Amino acid sequence: MSNTHPIVDQVNCLFTKLIEWRRTFHQFPELSFQEFRTSKFVAETLRKIDGMKVDTGRGVETSVIGILTSGDGPTFAIRADIDAIPIQEENTNSYCSKNDGVMHACGHDAHTAILLGVATILSDLFKKGEVTGTVKFIFQPAEECTDENGLSGSPYMVKAGAYDNVEAAIALHMCPWLPVGEAQISDGYSMASVDVFEAKIYGTGGHGAYPELGTDPTWMLGPVLQALHGIVARRVSALDAAVISIGQIHAGTASNIIPTEVLIEGTIRSYSAEIRNLLELELKKAFSITEHLGGGYFLNVQRGEPALYNSPLVNEWITETMLEIYPNIQITKGPFGMGGEDFAYVTEQIPGSMFFLGCSPQDGVQRDLHTPIFDIDESCLPIGTAILAQTAIKFLKGELRSPINQKVEVQSHGS
Repeated sequence: MSNTHPIVDQVNCLFTKLIEWRRTFHQFPELSFQEFRTSKFVAETLRKIDGMKVDTGRGVETSVIGILTSGDGPTFAIRADIDAIPIQEENTNSYCSKNDGVMHACGHDAHTAILLGVATILSDLFKKGEVTGTVKFIFQPAEECTDENGLSGSPYMVKAGAYDNVEAAIALHMCPWLPVGEAQISDGYSMASVDVFEAKIYGTGGHGAYPELGTDPTWMLGPVLQALHGIVARRVSALDAAVISIGQIHAGTASNIIPTEVLIEGTIRSYSAEIRNLLELELKKAFSITEHLGGGYFLNVQRGEPALYNSPLVNEWITETMLEIYPNIQITKGPFGMGGEDFAYVTEQIPGSMFFLGCSPQDGVQRDLHTPIFDIDESCLPIGTAILAQTAIKFLKGELRSPINQKVEVQSHGS
């Protein structure tokens, strides 16, 4: 994408460094809550930037926050997630993962490199006195997985004050279904709440030759599965986003033994609080079928991250910025799907938005998120850097419509 906007020229000068950073992170991916090498590299890089204050370990041991501040003005935050996922990479390029069974298959390596680029660009403007106010660069661990408390990195950082005094926050995500030069933006609820359920169906078990002498939980499983798969189809309006998917079913130890229990685990996704509550209620009803068949059940639903709410106002800022610096960019409008995103904890509290940035390599191969062959066209890196940097600049200069009252709007829609 050719352009003569000053921010684009500045960012293009960083292109080689952006690639270097991204490939370094890609080669040494780390799982959630274990991002020690990554966070050390980020912190050391930030400390080399003039005027940058670095705060580590806020909320999560591996978190890093860079802070640029000068004079009076608003406070703005830009967030990148830094963790990888447990996938064995199958790509064959020179910068493949060197950590067996761990891969940056969701683009967090690119997110992290881009945010380092934004910090570099903005530091020069702060140094020259061209902007005043504060920018927080939030490098967040553990977006992909939760800990023993059922929490990912974002709620810990929110609680620990990482976003205190922040008036608005933005983030981006790699988008493999769009090519470089395109982006996707969505107002309102744009990614799903993520809840996990674990259930057990109980029977007496018994000898496989004499099923009439006991109760068989594998038999009860049949009608329960029918009920589960019918919830979204028959209890939820077709106009509402909802998913119930079963990921694990385990039972038995031998071919001639009827087991005493069947374990079932799955995920529940929705966009609204009303549908979220309905799905949980209907789940209980589905498992209660076992009680009418001589058995019983246990059900535990662990609520995870809320649905991602994107502020329409903040989306206006991002769109305005995109078209200002890249007039030919193609912008798609619409939700991002039923995946989860823990940036939702941030946008529950303050006006914020995440947009998806086209990154498909266009090599004829479908390189989806969370697959062993995921990869990006690295020419998206300066584009993402320029959009995030320029949005922050315009915000600090007061060139964007005020976010006043937006927090009330977000809270009223919270899930």
